[in-house]
Amino acid sequence: MADGGSVQGNSMAEGPGTYVWKDTDGYEAYVGRWSRPLAEEFLAWFTVPKASRWLDVGCGTGALTAAVLNVAAPIAVLGIDSSAAFVADATAHIADPRVRFDVGDAGSLPVANDSYDAVVAGLVLNFLPDPSVAVAEMARAARPGGAVGAYVWDYSGGMQRMRYFWEAVAATDAAAAALDPSPQFSMCQPGPLAELFRAGNLGDIEVDVIDLPMVFRDFDDFWLPYLLVGSSSAQRYVTSLGDDQRMALREQLRATLPMAPDGSLHLIDRAWVVRGTK
Repeated sequence: MADGGSVQGNSMAEGPGTYVWKDTDGYEAYVGRWSRPLAEEFLAWFTVPKASRWLDVGCGTGALTAAVLNVAAPIAVLGIDSSAAFVADATAHIADPRVRFDVGDAGSLPVANDSYDAVVAGLVLNFLPDPSVAVAEMARAARPGGAVGAYVWDYSGGMQRMRYFWEAVAATDAAAAALDPSPQFSMCQPGPLAELFRAGNLGDIEVDVIDLPMVFRDFDDFWLPYLLVGSSSAQRYVTSLGDDQRMALREQLRATLPMAPDGSLHLIDRAWVVRGTK
C-alpha cells in the first residue's frame, strides 16, 4: 500500500499488524498528499530504463504508481494492495491502459517468478507483519538483473511533522505519549533496510536519504487532517478525545509549531530509500 502497508487490526497502539486501511479521505488529507512528491523524488533516484514492467507492492491509493506512469515511461504497471478500499480508490482515480490494480498480499504476491523489470514498495514495509517475507517475494517477482526498491519514513526523529505532534501530546496527556509509533519502527533506518535487502538475496544494495519539504499554508492546513477518521495513530487519538482535550492539544501545537510570519508552516520529513539488484 503505497504510503502505508495494508494489514489487519484496529487497536489504538500502533505497530505492525494494527492498521485497517480503508478511510481514503482521511488518509489522503493526512499523508497521501505528501506521498506523491515523495514518490517522484524516489523515482528520480531509483532510475529504471523506459518501457519497463513495474510491480508496485502495497500500492495504496496509487501515489507511486501514478508517479511511475508520469515520469518512468513504463510499458505496464501492476499495483497490488490488501485493502480493497484503497485498490478501488486507485482504480477510480488512475485511468491508464498501462496500469491494473488488484487486491493481494505482500507476503504472497499473486504474480509469476521473474516477471518484472522493477519491483517497488512505497511507505509500506514497516507496516507488514514480516517485512523479510515481503522483500523475498519482491525479489522473486523481479527478473534476473531487475531492480527492487523501497522507501520508508524516518520515524526515529527525521519526521518533523510527527515529532511536533507527539511532543504536544506528551505535554497535554502524558499517558498517551506511549501511542507514539516511533519506537516500533526501528527498521526504518539505513542499516536495517540494507540488511533486509541482503537477506532477500539482492545485490548492489544502495541506501540514501530524501528530505521532503512540507509546506502548510496555515495552522488549519496542518491541524484539520487530524480531525478526520483515518488509519494513523495520530488521527485515531485526536478523534477519540473530548472537546476540552482536543482544544488543549490544538493550542499546544499552535504554541510550539514554528509558524512563519505570514502564517505558513515549513517542515521537513525525512525518508530512507533502498534499492538492490536481483
